[in-house]
Amino acid sequence: MPEVIFAGPEGRLEGRYHPQKDRDAPIAIVLHPHPAYGGTMNNKVVYNLHYAFYNLGFTVLRFNFRGVGRSQGEYDQGIGELSDAASALDYLQSMNQNAKHCWVAGFSFGAWIGMQLLMRRPEITGFISVAPPANLYDFSFLAPCPSSGLIINGTADKVAPPKDTRTLVGKLHEQKGITITHTEIEGADHFFKDEEAHMKPMIGTVSDYVRRRLGEVSR
Repeated sequence: MPEVIFAGPEGRLEGRYHPQKDRDAPIAIVLHPHPAYGGTMNNKVVYNLHYAFYNLGFTVLRFNFRGVGRSQGEYDQGIGELSDAASALDYLQSMNQNAKHCWVAGFSFGAWIGMQLLMRRPEITGFISVAPPANLYDFSFLAPCPSSGLIINGTADKVAPPKDTRTLVGKLHEQKGITITHTEIEGADHFFKDEEAHMKPMIGTVSDYVRRRLGEVSR
């Protein structure tokens, strides 16, 4: 999978780009957890999400936010990171101008950034939010949420407690014209550390959801 360097708002950004042979393939970007707490594009959840999308026929890009790995700049409280994500999507779209579907997936802090990107970019057709930290960040900007998507979290998540995620989902369910699917992985912590019991079921749920959504669109 080629390493790529592309232009971001504060200098270069480092990514991993995984193209399909099909020029009409759907595209997806995957956003990593909090840079100040060791989050990188090689986080296990992010890595597995990347390959889940690739295995479903997507051309996929994951990248390091500013100040992480070889990406230039410094952590910017989410404001600059949102700009980084927009630049990553610009780069991905410039390489895949025939893509009919565009998805964004994010884990933890990356889920918060991904949902904000969703508000800015009407071409995004679906989203995956893994363990969105609704206790730490304000998600009230999703008014209304412009796209249907999947929110997935663990019942034993102590970083982003399930009750806050359920409150967020409840608010989104009141909105018309979109469908928010919510799944909880029994016993999973924030990082889905147990590969067999938690990570695989989470990724399987994501894959099933995306596959179903793509099937609905093509019918």
